[in-house]
Order: sequence, then structure tokens, then C-alpha cells
Amino acid sequence: MPTATDDASGAAVPAATPFDPAAGARPVVRRLAVLGRPIGHSKSPQLHAAAYRAMGLDWDYSRLEVGPEELPRFVDSLDETWRGLSLTMPLKRTVIDVADEAGPLVTMTGTANTLLLSADGKRRAFNTDVPGFVGALGAAGVTALGTVLILGSGATAACALCAVARLGAGRVDVATRTPEHAAWLAPLAEGLGVTLAVHPMRLADRTLQVPDLVVSTLPGGVRPDVLITASTRRQALLFDVSYDPWPSPLAAAWQEVHGRVLSGFALLVHQALVQVRVFTAGDPETPLAGEDRVLRAMLDAVGLDEAGWGPGGPTAEG
Repeated sequence: MPTATDDASGAAVPAATPFDPAAGARPVVRRLAVLGRPIGHSKSPQLHAAAYRAMGLDWDYSRLEVGPEELPRFVDSLDETWRGLSLTMPLKRTVIDVADEAGPLVTMTGTANTLLLSADGKRRAFNTDVPGFVGALGAAGVTALGTVLILGSGATAACALCAVARLGAGRVDVATRTPEHAAWLAPLAEGLGVTLAVHPMRLADRTLQVPDLVVSTLPGGVRPDVLITASTRRQALLFDVSYDPWPSPLAAAWQEVHGRVLSGFALLVHQALVQVRVFTAGDPETPLAGEDRVLRAMLDAVGLDEAGWGPGGPTAEG
């Protein structure tokens, strides 16, 4: 298998490999992979490898380039050595169609990022992004919220909406380029007991109240057409779910005024921790034995401290 050296320790990790159902596979105790297209940037192999080493498990976790049209055939091709899959874009909706069962957060958000291949032959879909958001924010010291601004209105925005509702947010403003595309979030917000307001992207900072948190679900390389004042950037924590490239243009704008920025690495680690729970025990709610030690190993793999900050802390540049 090709390798690429791109983790924080310089260790070799599997490179993205196009799916080839005719290719043979060496027998291992358990096999897992992250799927997506493109997938070469994914840090999931480093995170999962660190977790399984810490747990003393000889499990193999790779990354494979698989598109939506290939996913059903790929899943059907897996043998009993496979324990599960992590899914990234553009597979987070497609995977629901190949699952036999879906967890409540999958039904709520319409998106899944984890597929458990159970011993009974059932394929069970889970969403670990929502608890990943909550875990990352909690580690950074955010345990309660009032008002939140979310940039973007896609599947990740729905996960963010569920997460901030769990942390008590009563009002959420969504800024999006096409406001009508955010209409699907309204019933979700109503069910969560959250007041939702949708604005055109460039008007995101027209509200007079500074939010406690700004969550960007925009692609990392995109320069958003949004004006957010320096005052808001200084006061509100930015949780930018992107991490490649880093810093994103939005994160750089926050760093210019020494605002606090939490990167997508924090979300990646905490959602992966919940995936490890699913893959090892079949339950996203049950903590791992020695979970603090496992989490520490995962954070180390991507160069984060226990609060989820990178080198230099929450206001560091670069």
C-alpha cells in the first residue's frame, strides 16, 4: 500500500488508494477505513492508529478513495475481517442508504459519518459529529451557550445546531449564501427548542448582540463573503471545522485581532473518539476503558493540547 508522511510525528501513514474490488487484502484481526473523495488530506488514520495502539489492539485503519456511486458495491464486498467505516464528504448522506439501522442523531440530522459492521451482519449508521462538537467545545471550556452564529447551511451546520442546543443555546443565527437552502434547518431548530434566524452571508454580523460562539462550516480554502467586526472577532470564540489548509482565511482574520480560534482538528479528534467507542464496543455512549489515555494519544497525534488548542494556544497565528 502506498504511504505518505504527514502526521505530527513524521510517521508513515497509508496514502489514499482508489477502491479496487479485485485487489486482495492481507488478513488482519480487524480492518477499518475512512472513505471519501478526495481523501488524501484525512488525518483519521493517524488518530485511529494512535487510539488502537493505546488500547493494545492490532487493528488496521486505512483510507480509501470511494465515491457515492461506488459505496454500495464497496460495502457489499467487505468480508468478516471488517469492523467499520468512517465516512467523510461526499458520503455522509449516501451511507444511510446502505445501512440497515440508523442511530437517532442520523435520523435527526440526515447525515452519518460512521458505519458499524456488526457480527450479526447488520450495518448500523451513527453520527459522531454531534457529540464530537460537544466534546471539543467542552474540552475548550465551553459548557454553556446563549447565542450562536453558524456560517453555512449544510449537513455540518445541522450537526452544529444539534450540538449547541445541547449546550443550552437559545438563539442561533445562520448565515448562508442562499438563505432558502437553510429552510430545512427550521423544523430541526423547532424540535430542539432553538430560535432560528437565517441571513444572507454578507449580513452575518448585522445583529447587535455579539454571539458567544461562531461556528464556520465552510470549506477551509474558501474566503467567505462575510463581514464580521473586529469587536465580534475579539469576543466570540471561532470554531472553524476546517483544518486543511490551515489557518483558513476566516481563522486568519480572527488571529489578526488575537481572537480565540478552535480548529477542525479538535472536532476531528473528539468525533473519532466516539467512533472508537462504536467500533470497539458498539455503543457511542459508553466511555472506553482508560479513555483519558486514549484521548491523550489521539491529541498528540495531531499536535493538540488537552483543551484542543494547537501550539501557542487559542490566539496563536499559523
